[in-house]
Amino acid sequence: MKTETDLAVVGGGPAGLSAASTAARLGLRVTLIDDNPLLGGQLVKQTHKFFGSKSHYCGTRGTDIARLLAAEVEDAGVDVRLNTSAVGCYSQRVLLLAGPQRADKLVWRNLIVAAGAAENALLFENNDLPGVYGAGAVQTLMNVFGVRPGRRVLMVGSGNVGLIVSYQLIQAGVEVIALVEALPRIGGYHVHAAKLVRLGVPILTSHTIRAAIGRDGVDGAIICRVDSRLRPVKGTDRRLRLDTICVAVGLTPLIELLRQLGCHIVWVPELGGNVAWHDSQMQTSISGVYVAGDASGIEEASTALLEGRIAGAHAAISLLGESTQAERIVRESQKELCAIREGPFGEKAACGKQELARCRVTDSMS
Repeated sequence: MKTETDLAVVGGGPAGLSAASTAARLGLRVTLIDDNPLLGGQLVKQTHKFFGSKSHYCGTRGTDIARLLAAEVEDAGVDVRLNTSAVGCYSQRVLLLAGPQRADKLVWRNLIVAAGAAENALLFENNDLPGVYGAGAVQTLMNVFGVRPGRRVLMVGSGNVGLIVSYQLIQAGVEVIALVEALPRIGGYHVHAAKLVRLGVPILTSHTIRAAIGRDGVDGAIICRVDSRLRPVKGTDRRLRLDTICVAVGLTPLIELLRQLGCHIVWVPELGGNVAWHDSQMQTSISGVYVAGDASGIEEASTALLEGRIAGAHAAISLLGESTQAERIVRESQKELCAIREGPFGEKAACGKQELARCRVTDSMS
């Protein structure tokens, strides 16, 4: 089956939902594709309340934000394709979609890739044992399916994800025996770390996991201290008794569709690795192809929302012509993004976006 749309949006997380509803309200026919049974992306498993301003859903839980954004998409008349994967993207502006029953072709005029990111793995002995999870998998088990992953957990990584998931594990009745961080300082918000400290969770900076212990599953772990070059320090090994290891050591942008299309790819460590080059309107090196959210560089949900608005509004401008409303959305969202990135936790992403701005590319697709 072959259908056509003004704008295809791949990814139903905060960036994709924001882009789809914005573009649809501005007059575009929008098709939103997501491979999950529910809209919301990572939001559907984030039970904590968000920080920021009222416009960024301050004080609202991620699960509730997902429902609010999904309602906005429905109200805007977006064609939503759930349980559907975008498995191929071709230069003729065609997406190959694999749904529950069949494969379809979707012909698009503009495309926004908001596919999110994949969890990073960590190399250590026996890291393939049952009982070693990524933090996202642990959140899914607990907050979506109501399943505790284990009884005694070691958390590896002190970014916001590691800190928040540790607290959620404790809320679910799981003992977090320690949190280890290879760097000499924690990477997430201190307010999240303070909660763990008050609950008696040791946060061991300049430490890492050296090995998981067990035959058919995790029975323990060996941790050790690391030096300033992140090398294990001899004689500092400690053996811990536990049944679960949760790894939260960052994310990598998902750019496969953009790479397949031939978008110019740039290595920017501050944004999580390889990303598609994009300008301040979130447009890539290919005219009419946009990127937003973690697929454009790893940041917070609030920046994903803003990037989605920018991409959706600019996609409408490119197809429908100049619009005071659309231009205002782009301008105000860019202003809010700058304000967020001027804060202490936005500095890394701001440096990455500045690095992108120094790159010059030409349109690689007619």
